[in-house]
Amino acid sequence: MALIKNLIKDTDVCKLEEHEEIENEKTRHVVKSALDLQRLKIEKLMQTPNKPVVIPEQRKEKDFMQSVPTFVRNVMGSSAGAGSGEFHVYRHLRRKEYARQKMIQAKSVKEQLDEEYQRKLQENRKEAEEKTAKKRAKRLKKNAKKSRSQKSQREKDLEQDAEET
Repeated sequence: MALIKNLIKDTDVCKLEEHEEIENEKTRHVVKSALDLQRLKIEKLMQTPNKPVVIPEQRKEKDFMQSVPTFVRNVMGSSAGAGSGEFHVYRHLRRKEYARQKMIQAKSVKEQLDEEYQRKLQENRKEAEEKTAKKRAKRLKKNAKKSRSQKSQREKDLEQDAEET
């Protein structure tokens, strides 16, 4: 809601600056739907086309391998160190370990899918090369046969010309 109010305020400020151009229009924009909100955003952007637009970067995946130490010295179970504060430490370590294992499994699945994809690409390339080689051989054979027949036809024509002269 605050975003909508800011947009409405920004458009009102811009209207005051452009008061000379738009004296007759003093309409207040009412945002009733997402379409209206999008329209306001686009109008705001188009008022100053020279101003650079900030496009936020995409979020990166969180790397649990960096945050979790590979060797945990304080190994304990849920009942070990039965103090009331130790359970929270245990729960935190357990959650991190599960996240680490999940990350490892996801990475292995991704690598397996990538490997399978690359293998499939190789197979497709190989099949395409075989098809083109087969068609090329057929085409060359046809052209050779055609050129032989043309050669023999030329020779016959030359012989006939020689006989006629």
